[in-house]
Amino acid sequence: MKQSLIHLKLLFVAVVWGFGWPAGRVLAQDIPPISAAWIRYVIAMACFLIYLKMTDNWRIPTRMEWKRIVLIGFFSTFIYQVLFMYGMKYTAAGDASLMITFNPIFTALLAIPFLDEKMNWRLATGLLCGLSGVIVIFLYSPNIEIPFDLRMKGDLMIAGAALAWASSSILQKKAMTSTASDSDNPLSPLHLTVWASLVGLLILTPWAAYESMINGFPQPSFDGWMAILFLAILSTVISYVWFADGIVTIGAGKAALYVYLVAPFGILGGWLILDEKLGWSLVASFLLIIIGVMLAQYNPNKLDS
Repeated sequence: MKQSLIHLKLLFVAVVWGFGWPAGRVLAQDIPPISAAWIRYVIAMACFLIYLKMTDNWRIPTRMEWKRIVLIGFFSTFIYQVLFMYGMKYTAAGDASLMITFNPIFTALLAIPFLDEKMNWRLATGLLCGLSGVIVIFLYSPNIEIPFDLRMKGDLMIAGAALAWASSSILQKKAMTSTASDSDNPLSPLHLTVWASLVGLLILTPWAAYESMINGFPQPSFDGWMAILFLAILSTVISYVWFADGIVTIGAGKAALYVYLVAPFGILGGWLILDEKLGWSLVASFLLIIIGVMLAQYNPNKLDS
């Protein structure tokens, strides 16, 4: 029963993260990008801290753990959010949801120098498949109402966001599997997410203040506020808490399988909410990237319980 509930929660997470792409597109076109990211994370952090307090799950990181968290927050929240919000200003939600699917391939590549993994034919073939999928969506996106140069700029920014997230994934893996010298236990996925989000918010704050000085204090429309609340509460707080539960209960590998559903729901959300176009290139790109990811991540010597 418990595992069935976890699977339902993870399916919910996949749907929410998928519909987060059109929400991001709505928000990025409503108010300045950094202000949007800052307001989102102010709300998210308030909810995170209330949740930790209510569940008696409060834990302040040690000095050495903070050193790890600062790096994770820099990549997972600050760099990712900057590239996500600017990218969504320029490209289609469906296209972007496909681009971010490339993230596991970046993670596998970064694991070579940082986690002593080895390059093999599966990873190389997976990389080629994934790149082929990216090229397809670059050149043959059905969302031609967005000028090609803007769409290309946005897609490249989302690819950069995927690389930033992959970098934070490598750092989180090291933080979750090795105990800091001044701690008794590694930080949990949830604690890493919460405190890294706080670090990212603090780094975003001066930029958001400067943006407000230049453009005036942001005043989101009704749709903008709906997008902010969706991204802050559903896509950030609830989804990360439930995804962390999934990792603990059924294992990281099985939980990660649900991430593959994000792109289809992102394309569906773009079609339903933003009237984006559907086409063969989206299907071809998705299949090529997913095949690439599966090849890159496949390791017959590692079984996830």
